[in-house]
Amino acid sequence: MNDNREVFEKVPVPKAVALMSVPTMISMLVVVVYNMADTFFIGQTGDPMQVAAVSLATPVFMVFMALGNLFGIGGSSAISRALGEQRLERARNISSFCCYSSLGIGILAAAVTLLGMDLILRAIGASPNTYDFARDYLIYIALGAPFIMFATAFGNILRGEGAAKESMIGNMMGTIVNIVLDPIMILVFNWGVIGAAIATVIGNMAACGFYLMHFLKKKSVLSIRFQDFKFGERIASGVAGIGVPASLNNILMSCANIILNLALVGYGDVPVAAMGVASKANMLVVLLLIGLCTGIQPLIGYNYGARNKKRLMQVFWFTGACAVILGTILTVIMVAARETVIRAFINDQDVIAYGIQMVIALQTSGPILGILFLCINTIQGMGKAVPSLILTVCRQGLVFIPLIFILNQMLGLEGVVYAQPAADFVSTALASLFCFFIFRGLKQKAAAAEEAAGRA
Repeated sequence: MNDNREVFEKVPVPKAVALMSVPTMISMLVVVVYNMADTFFIGQTGDPMQVAAVSLATPVFMVFMALGNLFGIGGSSAISRALGEQRLERARNISSFCCYSSLGIGILAAAVTLLGMDLILRAIGASPNTYDFARDYLIYIALGAPFIMFATAFGNILRGEGAAKESMIGNMMGTIVNIVLDPIMILVFNWGVIGAAIATVIGNMAACGFYLMHFLKKKSVLSIRFQDFKFGERIASGVAGIGVPASLNNILMSCANIILNLALVGYGDVPVAAMGVASKANMLVVLLLIGLCTGIQPLIGYNYGARNKKRLMQVFWFTGACAVILGTILTVIMVAARETVIRAFINDQDVIAYGIQMVIALQTSGPILGILFLCINTIQGMGKAVPSLILTVCRQGLVFIPLIFILNQMLGLEGVVYAQPAADFVSTALASLFCFFIFRGLKQKAAAAEEAAGRA
């Protein structure tokens, strides 16, 4: 049974951050490979329309992951704070609630997607050239929605109790299965996008199996027993308070991607395919930074719950320095290798030409992007629902979506491509201000408590 209080309370901060973040970063690296695999092997068919179709359908898959993150990130934050407050029974109630809720929402999402398929395909901008491919892909992804949501949720839930290594193993298992099956189903069986979707679903089923075995072998202090399921006592609202902003981020990313693709379709199907490839490449930078900052969220939540402000701040500043260094290194590597990266996915000269320009644009915000994710995860770890919601809405909604329209009118295709990095700069500045005021409030509360103790 895992008991990670030593890591949360006593291990030196650099080592604690490494113990929590390195497995999470490896998990995210696995996610990068996982997301690249479908695009890479479909690209080997030499058909840009199949690549474009998967890019168009990706926002729906992201919505499924977003709903999983509602219970995963929301549950992880609530669990780490409960453990910091030494409320073990509440932590078990939260994990059981997240288990059955993620499965239930997954079944509902599958039904809604299958019943509303034609409407969804029109909404995401599928053209006559990509419509059938996108439909085939989404049918199988929808059938796997319960597995996708459960795997996404419990990858995060295990990190909430400090079991970052187990979370990483489950994630890796799902990805390895997916990567092994992709070339077989896409190229050998010649199933194309259908093969990619089936491989993705089976990979998520493998991850679910690992997480279930983790609990059945009683290696966790948490629970997935139905007897421990509780909706009340502020469990649902506690999970939703952080989970909704976190999942809203993914949902808004999906909406923004749909709007981005609709804007790109105005310039032809080739820019859609090129942005799909460039975005997959950009995931290497984005998800490694997210992994670094997501990994420390349980440390933030535990020490906030335990009222250990000094250790909380040490974790924050050390992770911030690591985020800037890592973001800069990854940006330099990606820009230097931009053409090689694009050619690795597809050997189409038009897609390559557009893709190289798009990679450079998307890397513009790379060096500072980790600060944004650090601030968001710190705020989520502390259970600050309203600031977390505001930052989420600003990055992918209030800032990014308007910029797509504004820059499209002003600069055309180039403006559309630079909308995301511009939104990242604005959101990072706002997130830094939020953290500044929250930390100042903590300092004032600590000073007031000391003054009250002195008078007593």
